Amino acid sequence: MTAPDPAPAPAGLWVVVPAHQEEARIGGTLRALAAQHDRDFTLVVVDNASTDATARIARAFAARAPFPVHVIEEKEKGVGCAVDTAFRYAIERGAVHLARTDADCLPRPGWTAAARRPLTAAGPGGALVCGRVDARRDEHGPLGRAAFRTMVRAAALFGRLRPAHARRHGYLAPYRMHAGNNMAVTSGLYLRVGGMPRRPSPTDRTFLNRVRRHTTAITHCGAMVVENSTRRLKAYGLLGTARWYLDKGCGPLGRTPLMLDHLDSTLRRDPTAPRC
Repeated sequence: MTAPDPAPAPAGLWVVVPAHQEEARIGGTLRALAAQHDRDFTLVVVDNASTDATARIARAFAARAPFPVHVIEEKEKGVGCAVDTAFRYAIERGAVHLARTDADCLPRPGWTAAARRPLTAAGPGGALVCGRVDARRDEHGPLGRAAFRTMVRAAALFGRLRPAHARRHGYLAPYRMHAGNNMAVTSGLYLRVGGMPRRPSPTDRTFLNRVRRHTTAITHCGAMVVENSTRRLKAYGLLGTARWYLDKGCGPLGRTPLMLDHLDSTLRRDPTAPRC
């Protein structure tokens, strides 16, 4: 059941957080949003068919949050379904600018302010802004975080060099690494490109390529930083995680007997670890 709408923030920025079985981590995400320097926004937490306390934690936060919070449900599983439902929910209620992070991520305190600036400066055609992702400092030591950064850089390079991403295929802008857990878009552009693909993750590359067919207004904002969970790195290993971020799923690299044994062990220790 969706709670009655609280009064939205006046500035037109809405932040969306999709969440599935995130009772162990969503509290940290909500606290990070409450610690933003710019808190003039409305938050939408979309509970994506969770059976744990995810929604209850979000509703308890809503009662004391320093900004309006909507907690809604999307029963069709898949991060694309959850994000699209939440974005369209926000747009129907007057959202002009949309930002997204995930329920296992920690936006740094300047995140909303950094997201707002390029969206506000965008022309009538709108814009997509891609932020910078780093590894959560509470999940890995220096070597793990360095491995994560290396993987992200490698994926970004591969995306730029991938022949299917060349502009001769009808794209108006070069490929730029786009992490769905750290992005912002104007509502008009979101609707114009058809929204987020309504399917399970990964969806980021498909959405970015939809945007690339409509506009050149795709920017990277280095001040828009989210600390990303590295639990996928723990569960799938470096090669399996790289395959995931290249939009192939963990696939055969994630399904070798050794990897399955490792994943089963990880799931026993942490039932919220990501599954393919």
